[in-house]
Amino acid sequence: MSSILKITEKRPWLAWLIFFATVVVVFLLGLLASSIVERRAEAAYVNVPKTKVNQLDPRNEVWGANYPREFQSYYGTADTTFRSKHNGSAMVDMLEESPAMVVLWAGYGFSRDYKQGRGHYYAVTDMHNSLRTGAPKLPTDGPQPSTCMTCKSPDVPRLMNEKGVTAFYTGTWAELGPEVANPIGCADCHDAETMNLAITRPALVEAFEKMGKDIKKASYQEMRSLVCAQCHVEYYFDKKVAEGANYLTFPWNNGFSAEAMEEYYDNIEFSDWTHTVSKAPMIKAQHPDYEVYMTGIHAQRGVSCADCHMPYKSEGGQKFTDHKMQSPLNNISSSCQVCHREEAATLMANVYERQDKIIENRVKLEEILVRAHVEAKKAWDLGANENEMKEILKGIRHAQWRWDYAAAGHGNSFHSPVETGRVISTGIAIAQETRIKLARLLASKGFNQEVTYPDLSTKAKAQEFIGLDMKKLNKDKQDFLKNIVPQWINTAKDREATYDKVFYNKE
Repeated sequence: MSSILKITEKRPWLAWLIFFATVVVVFLLGLLASSIVERRAEAAYVNVPKTKVNQLDPRNEVWGANYPREFQSYYGTADTTFRSKHNGSAMVDMLEESPAMVVLWAGYGFSRDYKQGRGHYYAVTDMHNSLRTGAPKLPTDGPQPSTCMTCKSPDVPRLMNEKGVTAFYTGTWAELGPEVANPIGCADCHDAETMNLAITRPALVEAFEKMGKDIKKASYQEMRSLVCAQCHVEYYFDKKVAEGANYLTFPWNNGFSAEAMEEYYDNIEFSDWTHTVSKAPMIKAQHPDYEVYMTGIHAQRGVSCADCHMPYKSEGGQKFTDHKMQSPLNNISSSCQVCHREEAATLMANVYERQDKIIENRVKLEEILVRAHVEAKKAWDLGANENEMKEILKGIRHAQWRWDYAAAGHGNSFHSPVETGRVISTGIAIAQETRIKLARLLASKGFNQEVTYPDLSTKAKAQEFIGLDMKKLNKDKQDFLKNIVPQWINTAKDREATYDKVFYNKE
């Protein structure tokens, strides 16, 4: 201290410099403290709901009034401009991309129409438009059951509360057409009182109970994946729970792997449909995203679905979860580069490398499976009996289940490339072993030639090969969209006009 005094006595200007520097530092620290206090006060204000929301209110805009940043970002799911090499938000006709799929799903709705899903904003609209849902004219018309609505809308928790869960699963998709109007949104994943993440679909809770687990004990980080697992999973409709009900069930009793679920289905002798070409009892994989993700390195490192597909962002000093659920490749800086320090171009190249290698083998398996189906048809045509075909049909079923398990998951080739590659490779092995059995059977029937592979150069040719009348299907769908869907929309608008009174006693 004495040395400083001596220096300032000799150089008075230095004392003034220290004084003004101290004033500036104190001023800046004051600004920083004020900003921190202001931001904390703002955060406390922002996160306090301004209006009470009823848990059963399906209207996303009502929930969004309390959380405008999240709600505004949610509407980003309407953006369909991004398409990566293999995925993205753009609508892609997968049957045009790979016509062999038409034959693999012969006799099942996916052979009519299979488009890569757009964002959650389009969940209800895309279901209306899909040829898989048919063209019902009456509430009792098929082809799809009411259970198909389960993951499409926050209207579903409302309906399950009104009808009961089993009753919701009983009936037709068309019966619920006027009832399901709001696209996937807030009430599907959040508690209205606290806005904590919440499980709103009973199938996931029931699956955990069967595995001896209590989903209520899940951590916050686990919940950031489990709310996605309500829908992004493999499932089937159990018709034995209640009369007339297609009860949504997850086949997890034996585990998450392709083999564990295959064993589950085999033990209960379940099949989604009988293949119209080979007559094999088939299993349709839905979208086992969660199951495959659980076998990957990100899950092992504790990274949740939301960390990559709904990363945190800041706006006006506020940190919140970006509700534009999308491919991380369209948001690399906020998703991948939070952990990885490589350049964006390098990270994207890494993803494409894994996807390309998986898809190369997946496409090969598709070709082998098509050959197995048409060779099985040839065996039937030559007089093969059920006993001779039993093991062959089982092989086709198991090989195609593995193909579908790998193909149906959104992003499986990146979520868990090692496991996905393993599943496809076992599918190739089973399919080839099955074709050897078919060759021996065909030879025993006096047929030693190669069975002609169909012309699958386009979707149209593949659909013609399996006997689909696409002209009629498209015409019926257009009539449905023109005459029935507008009625559903108007009925929904009339009903929702009463919600302020129903949920909040407002006139």
